Amino acid sequence: MDYQLDLDWNDFLQRYWQKRPVIIKRAFKNFVDPLSPDELAGLAMETEVDSRLVSHDDGRWQVSHGPFESFDHLGETNWSLLVQAVDHWHEPSAALMRPFRQLPDWRIDDLMISFAVPGGGVGPHFDQYDVFIIQGQGRRHWRVGDKQILKQHCPHPDLLQVEPFDAIIDEEMEPGDMLYIPPGFPHEGYSLENALNYSVGFRAPSGRELVSGFADYVLAQELGGARYSDPAISLRPDPAVVLPEEIDALRTMMMDLVQQPDRFNHWFGEFVSQSRHELDLAPPEPPYQAGEIYDLLQQGDHLQRLGGLRVIKVGEECYVNGEQIVTQHKPAASVLANSYTITAGQLGDALDDPSFLALLTALINSGYWYFKN
Repeated sequence: MDYQLDLDWNDFLQRYWQKRPVIIKRAFKNFVDPLSPDELAGLAMETEVDSRLVSHDDGRWQVSHGPFESFDHLGETNWSLLVQAVDHWHEPSAALMRPFRQLPDWRIDDLMISFAVPGGGVGPHFDQYDVFIIQGQGRRHWRVGDKQILKQHCPHPDLLQVEPFDAIIDEEMEPGDMLYIPPGFPHEGYSLENALNYSVGFRAPSGRELVSGFADYVLAQELGGARYSDPAISLRPDPAVVLPEEIDALRTMMMDLVQQPDRFNHWFGEFVSQSRHELDLAPPEPPYQAGEIYDLLQQGDHLQRLGGLRVIKVGEECYVNGEQIVTQHKPAASVLANSYTITAGQLGDALDDPSFLALLTALINSGYWYFKN
């Protein structure tokens, strides 16, 4: 399915992106759900898939985590099944991510799909990231408040909600409608009938995550081994004092590690190309030989990128799932990053280089790309 999003991106970015929420009616005309509620339930029974069930009854909230064995015990109201990273496990659903590539790949995270019965939802809450919510089958009532400071509370250890808020958006959504919510705007949605929702979430690393990730890289690469020195030290009246210039020198030691562009870019490429959820990796058995891959591509077979695989470019270098793609053939590496379906013609002369063909063979044998039947 090729999903067409009817959106003026320039206007949207100028007026709404990270500024204010908006509902776009019929953003997807003649919307067709890429999967059924039964298929979503089936995914929630898989061990590798991250899923949860949220229900409420007379103000008492319950949360349980998958994998689930059965849903027979559930009633007909007030519960919602949420499945993360469905784009990793279900190729037709992954197609819903493509229209959002007007925004940078490194910022797009994953596709969360929820099925809710009447009254089902997760309650009023904040998100710390941008999200587009597409309405599939059924109708859902959404309320979104203005950005504000609200008290948060946990009605259940696995559920963080906010106190009641005044709504600036208070509308029903029908199939094909889309709601955009920037970070920090309180919102709540309740199904009016059995309904599917598709949430395209965005990645927004915190300073803490960046510092922690870079520190791990420094340790792994054995960087930062130079020690503090002070050949011009002088006597001071109070030996307990750390002088401002000493603090500056220590801070400079730390900043020098970050301010090496090649090192920082390499770390960030590895860091941001890693998926936060498991991938549906299925390495081919037996593994392909390089000659087989060459022949298949020359015969017109297409390579398909694995759903949810992150392929990111930082400068001239490309990274896939936490690893750099080391090759002299930069245009061919860019094809791997830019295209979901790849043909021999796109890779061009690179296929005639045994070293690039060996690299491509290793990527395919890792399960990152596969031949589409």
